[in-house]
Amino acid sequence: MSDFRPLSAQFSVAPQIGITDVAEAKAQGFAMVINNRPDGEEPAAPQGDEIAHACAAEGLAYAAIPIGRSGFSHAQIDALDKLLGDATGPILAYCRSGTRSTHLWALARARAGEDVGAIVEAAAKAGYDLSGLRPMLDALAGER
Repeated sequence: MSDFRPLSAQFSVAPQIGITDVAEAKAQGFAMVINNRPDGEEPAAPQGDEIAHACAAEGLAYAAIPIGRSGFSHAQIDALDKLLGDATGPILAYCRSGTRSTHLWALARARAGEDVGAIVEAAAKAGYDLSGLRPMLDALAGER
């Protein structure tokens, strides 16, 4: 069963998805799937090329912004900003648990000037705690 968790009207996150989840994403109106999991992180999980192929078969756009153990970078935030700006519909992002996808979204939205309190609240409603990320969110919001 698909576990898609909305953070906004245009962006949802999920723990690792499978091939059947791609069809469900299409049925729920998503236009793009973003993979935030590095290939090989969990060899038994579907790898990026498998999800990309399933997305192509369903007519969904696919992008990969892998986030590994080194954490987050401005380049990853820039990549998500570009995808958000070019999006033609709702986006579903996934990683192992949905946490990295949520963190990347939160960092991008804070840097874009959205209210940090609202970002934290949206994540909490989806089941993700951003309290440890709050200082970085505030710093990014303050850079504007």
